[in-house]
Amino acid sequence: MKQLKLTGFVIFLFCVPESLTLPTQPQDVDDVSITQKFIEENVGYITIIAFAQYIQEVSFEEVEVLVKAMTEYRDKCLGDVTLPMCYKLANDVLLENICALEGLPQKHNFSHCCSKVDLERKLCFFHNKKADVGFLPPLPTLDPEEKCQTYKNNRESFLNNYIYEVSRRNPFVFAPTLLTVVARFEEMTKTCCEEQDKANCFRTKAEPVIRYLKASSSFQKNVCGALMKFGLQVLESINVAILSQKFPKIEFKELTSLLKDVSSKYDGCCEGDAMQCIHERSKVMSHICSKQDSISSKIKECCEKKMPERGECIISSNKDDRPKDLALREVKFTESENVCEERDANQTIFMAEFLYEHSRRHPELSIPELLRIAGVYEDLLKECCHTENPPDCYRHAEYKFNETTEKSLKIVQRECAHFQDLGKDDLKYYYLIKFTKIAPQVSTEELTFLGKEMVTALATCCTLSEEFACVDNLMDLVLGELCGINENRNINPDVDHCCKTNFAFRRPCFEGLEADKTYVPPSTPQDLFTFHTDLCQAHNEELQKKKDRFLVNLVKRRPELTDEALRSLLTAFTDVVVKCCKAEGPEACFNEEGPKVTAKSQAA
Repeated sequence: MKQLKLTGFVIFLFCVPESLTLPTQPQDVDDVSITQKFIEENVGYITIIAFAQYIQEVSFEEVEVLVKAMTEYRDKCLGDVTLPMCYKLANDVLLENICALEGLPQKHNFSHCCSKVDLERKLCFFHNKKADVGFLPPLPTLDPEEKCQTYKNNRESFLNNYIYEVSRRNPFVFAPTLLTVVARFEEMTKTCCEEQDKANCFRTKAEPVIRYLKASSSFQKNVCGALMKFGLQVLESINVAILSQKFPKIEFKELTSLLKDVSSKYDGCCEGDAMQCIHERSKVMSHICSKQDSISSKIKECCEKKMPERGECIISSNKDDRPKDLALREVKFTESENVCEERDANQTIFMAEFLYEHSRRHPELSIPELLRIAGVYEDLLKECCHTENPPDCYRHAEYKFNETTEKSLKIVQRECAHFQDLGKDDLKYYYLIKFTKIAPQVSTEELTFLGKEMVTALATCCTLSEEFACVDNLMDLVLGELCGINENRNINPDVDHCCKTNFAFRRPCFEGLEADKTYVPPSTPQDLFTFHTDLCQAHNEELQKKKDRFLVNLVKRRPELTDEALRSLLTAFTDVVVKCCKAEGPEACFNEEGPKVTAKSQAA
């Protein structure tokens, strides 16, 4: 992928410690060189991504000033590469330049981060990121003809502005993913600008790009949230399950070697260190591609691609076929006489191997379910290894595993039954009410997003043969959105308990939640039932958003109402909109009908 080269290329990219790690294999030399060249060619984008994600309020003009500051730094290092400042970590230099810009820390309220140093400063900027981007203005939209003309006149500014707007609205998405998004956006722009019906082309081709970005964002936030809240061991368990399912023929020794690279990748990526994220992602993909014969038969074409398509291709590739000689069960964990001794020798390695063996044998299970089974097995051994006859105790482990899966399966079947019975719209209202009652402290925008995502998950999965894994995986991602990425996010005691106690059993925990009893609703403002003619101008999608917001805000103010009463008020609201938008004087109609909805809500 050839990307633009901004004048802001900084020579320290050649000098940062991660680039100076001497490779030990010829393949490593080539990969480091390729990665370095990629960073050189895309440093403009990388700089914009880092700035816009750390400080989402920053204007595009301020970003350009920051890029200029980096250019001046480049000039100093070009003049004398031995200067101490030229050997600093790339992300440290970015943050120093942000803090050095006059008035910017005070204007955007991050001066407290600038008073810190090293890791504390980086983490402070990370915690400054806001998942709820409702404070940002609506995403600018251009007429298709205008969009094509702008691209033709100034490609560099057009694409820079695009990656700036996308990055600040997706502050936790990894830099390689955003680089892929901008590449696909440019490819789409080139194609659609040649079409006669440009609007339809943009609309059609934008959908898969948006889906890709949303799916990547959900997964990355979920995994990073696990790292931030539960630590490295839970992150490694997730990665063991994912890699073992995806590459079932990989040997455990090779898996543990790959795992070191994968886990180290998340340190930089999750904290927003764009440079380190790109370096570590490339290292992981190089590792996988250098061992294709022993890892997977499905990634040959992916490994022939360039950055960052290579990494994205491997991540989205299909699971490899299960080895034909792989037994349906690994008996060493349930029938061996020495299970407790092997566990006690190295509990971390033992549990990782169990998860590896179980995951590669069960592609039909979700990642959360595999983690639940590992948790059940670990608890069982804690109990069994203190009995007089441990083998007789843990010999029934398979029954415990099946029991756990049956419980999870019933939840999925119930959710899919809801989907079949209610349909998309009614199901969405069901989730909007449910989420708002259990987490009324969450913003209206976020709650409407969560409700919509739950419906998308069920609509995507409930007709598939792999229904269970699909539903469980996607719905867990939605709960990950609710729990958030920062470990210091607090909603209410019950939700916080589910989010922070046990990653694997998060979804069963949420199943048992009821309306938050600690919540004190605000007084119902008059404007909740004051309707205006803007409802008549709203297109179908925009009107639907207004209905969703009305329902969420209604639940926030009247959480004691039953689901039926809330739905009745939503129907009343919809009826008023339909009636008044057909009336000769819509505003007068709204003034007359609005109080009737108010009275109905008070009587409910």
